[in-house]
Amino acid sequence: MASGQKLADLKGDTELITTFAVKPDGSHLVSASRSMQLVVWDLRTFKIERTFKARDSHILAMDIDATSTLVATGLADGTVNVWDIDRGYCTHNFKGHGAMITSVRFHPGTENLCLVSASGDGDIRVWDLKQRKCTSVLKSHVSAVRAIDFDESSETMVTAGRDSVINVWNWTRKSLIRTIPVYESIEAAGVLRIDAAAVFNSQKGRVVYSGGEKGIVRLWDLDSGEELFTQAKDRNAKHTFVDVMYLPQSGNLCAVTNDQNLLFYSVTAQLKRVRQIVGYNEEIIDLAYIGNEHKHLAVATNTEQLRIYNTDNLNCELAYGHKDIILTLDVHSSGAIVATGSKDNTVCIWAINMKAPVNHRVTCVAVAVGHTKAVGAVAMAQGSDALFMVTGSEDRTVKVWDLEPLRAIFEDPSHAATLVGDAEPIRLHTRYTFQAHEKDINSVRIAPGNKIFVTGSQDRTAKVWDVETGQPLGTLQGHRRGVWNVAISPADRVAATASSDRMIKLWSLSDFECLKTFEGHTSSVLCIEFVAGGLQLLSTGSDGLIKLWNIKDGECVLTLDKHEGKIWTLAKQQSEEFMATGGTDS
Repeated sequence: MASGQKLADLKGDTELITTFAVKPDGSHLVSASRSMQLVVWDLRTFKIERTFKARDSHILAMDIDATSTLVATGLADGTVNVWDIDRGYCTHNFKGHGAMITSVRFHPGTENLCLVSASGDGDIRVWDLKQRKCTSVLKSHVSAVRAIDFDESSETMVTAGRDSVINVWNWTRKSLIRTIPVYESIEAAGVLRIDAAAVFNSQKGRVVYSGGEKGIVRLWDLDSGEELFTQAKDRNAKHTFVDVMYLPQSGNLCAVTNDQNLLFYSVTAQLKRVRQIVGYNEEIIDLAYIGNEHKHLAVATNTEQLRIYNTDNLNCELAYGHKDIILTLDVHSSGAIVATGSKDNTVCIWAINMKAPVNHRVTCVAVAVGHTKAVGAVAMAQGSDALFMVTGSEDRTVKVWDLEPLRAIFEDPSHAATLVGDAEPIRLHTRYTFQAHEKDINSVRIAPGNKIFVTGSQDRTAKVWDVETGQPLGTLQGHRRGVWNVAISPADRVAATASSDRMIKLWSLSDFECLKTFEGHTSSVLCIEFVAGGLQLLSTGSDGLIKLWNIKDGECVLTLDKHEGKIWTLAKQQSEEFMATGGTDS
């Protein structure tokens, strides 16, 4: 947990995992899958220790007792079972619920061994394991109960569910003390330790946390029902919480989002996000190295968040700002400014300082609003003398944006968070707009010197434009299908284009004639990049291949086959020691 590095993959029986729990002593993990098998994993060796059949219904809820001896399982047929973990047999089989089990929890007391279970109809049952029977049925919830927890005295029980309420119960009398309306469907709730909760000024130091459909953590006074704190949601964030776990040793709450990320919040720091672990990436659409040392990657996946990965340990920072999928990104020559174009028709400008505190590492400093369809191409002028940005869109237009209002940030990106503060991002204005192509614009590149730029389109052409006037200088025509990507040589007045016709073409930017054609990919060529000072060219394609070409003789000198699907993007370090590629295989 200290580094966020993955320790192991626990490969089961290929069936979907429905629930799991870890022994309090940390020695073993118990998992259940749709194969209706219970699997016990040794967390020292990360190997399966034993497997046993878990009745004839799917397991939906699980908890392990304080002695790390028993595991309780709640089934889809309304049955509750208790198992001896080390010996692998069922010790108790309880029936009585009229709906599927949504939560189970052992009472923390060891004198009277009790288990609490809750179901989709809102009923809560208390089971005495010594007497082997149900001793109480608690009725107050009217929908699925998703959380059961106890305070430190074990005399107060808290339950919460999708009926948008938190109920507080007296454990001894099995009676309802109060109902706290929260006005959102709750997926997780629990009680904080008194020492950690002291900063929130509750009456007796007893604080309940909750999380659910709003995607924020909220804190409540257990004794008065008053809301003590509401977390501010990240701008344009759409996630909901499917679970929130309290980690008392670190003093953090770990929220699990519906888009498969883990967000850690410090209880003692007003629920500020202190770290995050990113789950499934889906497709990687675009990426680029950032920072002076190129130790981080800015990554666009088919989600709304910009992701910043540390290439040493793959720790990831999520940045919220867009309302829809990010389609493209570009990095300024400083390595600290990133522009992202999105399906929400906007472009965001981000200042990045990975040495800053967690909540200030990635700051959205400006937004460009004006395109009427998705922005699929973006490029920023390099250097600090010319501050402008070019964008291309599915609306077939090119817009050139003035970045002068951001000069202070471009000159000192490390202080962007201080310069912006809590203010809204700056709204950028265009210098000019024109229709550039007959179909979607897929790529934009600005030539060294910031005097001309090149656009590539699905209309099978690439075009060269004058930055100052926006006038066309020439058309690169010869592909039989759409142009996916363009690149400009750092050494010569030469551009390259990649197309769905499986070809790469090299063009003169002086007379706009085709100089050479590279053939070798078996499917669409999606991304290209000049390397070795313009003497060689890297390409990626829908065939899952990466190819390295000599410019002089057009020979393919290297082919890499490591992807299992389309390779949408590639990025190289400035030193060209490493390159990164991303595609549909995430």
